[in-house]
Amino acid sequence: MRKLLIGIIVTFVLCFPLARAGAGQNRYNFGPERKALKTRQKREMKALGREQKLQKRTWKSSHMSGATRAQLKHQMKRDKRALRERQKNDRQDLKDRERLMKERMRQVH
Repeated sequence: MRKLLIGIIVTFVLCFPLARAGAGQNRYNFGPERKALKTRQKREMKALGREQKLQKRTWKSSHMSGATRAQLKHQMKRDKRALRERQKNDRQDLKDRERLMKERMRQVH
């Protein structure tokens, strides 16, 4: 009986590291994807900022009514808000995919 118990313990101890190593091989690394998303979002935000800055500069040279300027300012704010919302959704999608992948890996192993 003691030999059987020792045999089971030894088998468990030897198989446990192999199971953990096998589980790690199927993992997907989201780090590079997260970094690419972050740099893309920074580029988008900077591009929008430059575009809006140039628009404001053109307003100075043209003769516009105050109402038109206010309307254009509100449109710029809407554009910025929409970009932030879209970026937030992209980040949340990445997080959801990470959670889903982790959950699948738990179910497999």
